[in-house]
Amino acid sequence: MSRPTPPTYRTRNWPAYNEALKRRGSLTIWFAPEMSGEAAPTGRRGRQQTYSNAAIQTYLSMKVLFGMALRQTTGFVESLLRLVGLNWTVPDFSTLSRRQKILAVNIPYRGSRGPLHLLIDSTGIKVEGEGEWNARKHGGPKRHVWRKIHLGIDEETLEIRAVEITGRHIGDAPVLPDLLSQIPMDEAIGCITADGAYDTRKCHDAIADRGARAVIPPRKNAKPWKTFTAGAVARNEALRASKYLGRALWRRWSGYHRRSRVETKMHCVKLLGQRLMARDFDRRVAELQVRIAVLNGYTSLGIPVTEAVG
Repeated sequence: MSRPTPPTYRTRNWPAYNEALKRRGSLTIWFAPEMSGEAAPTGRRGRQQTYSNAAIQTYLSMKVLFGMALRQTTGFVESLLRLVGLNWTVPDFSTLSRRQKILAVNIPYRGSRGPLHLLIDSTGIKVEGEGEWNARKHGGPKRHVWRKIHLGIDEETLEIRAVEITGRHIGDAPVLPDLLSQIPMDEAIGCITADGAYDTRKCHDAIADRGARAVIPPRKNAKPWKTFTAGAVARNEALRASKYLGRALWRRWSGYHRRSRVETKMHCVKLLGQRLMARDFDRRVAELQVRIAVLNGYTSLGIPVTEAVG
């Protein structure tokens, strides 16, 4: 039996998408007046913060985009301000490092026109350090310096709506409820698509509690669950459908192939750097969140609209 010919796709909005790709390389930077003032009062004891969160996030975004160290980022921002004729003060590298650890990163998104279709996956990313190569060369224990990124993206807008960063020892399934908690409770979720690693009771129950439909392939040795919860009922229906149709047909019928879009988004995250430069966990979380904020800004400029032509 010959293999079926894969379909070819055509981009229907190529002029608009081409213009969006050009705008991603624009060096136009807007400095809002509120960035020069003091930060909003926190209500805590101690000295008032000098720089607002928006200013710190803007400077860290430049650091991520151009792959610079903290001192280079400070010099880069100072030169930009001199070019535009502003006499604002710029935080030094130690202030940027200290604020990065406690920064609440604002991740922009536009939102879907209807119920949210969330695509979930995870990947690993290296941490800056000596690495396994140096350990193999000079001896000593091998260092597995990895962190895991768990993402949930909007299928319609391709924007990242939920993110969690964990150690490499944390599995995929336990993080799903935390990802769902980042979606506002008043926002309707239509379906959640994930791979077979999320085929657990906790995941299905968390999805059912949000009133969403789970598109998760049952494991190859899956058995029916006792139907104590709505999530178990939905999972048993998916198990019966996959056995009746076959796994390949079930994937096409359920739309499971849409999950490839989140894998593409993982690749985009790594295009901003294959490693994390920060040295402690909280700063690494902020560094990844800044990357995601930048990616969502890129995505808002325009995405391709494709259709199958054969």
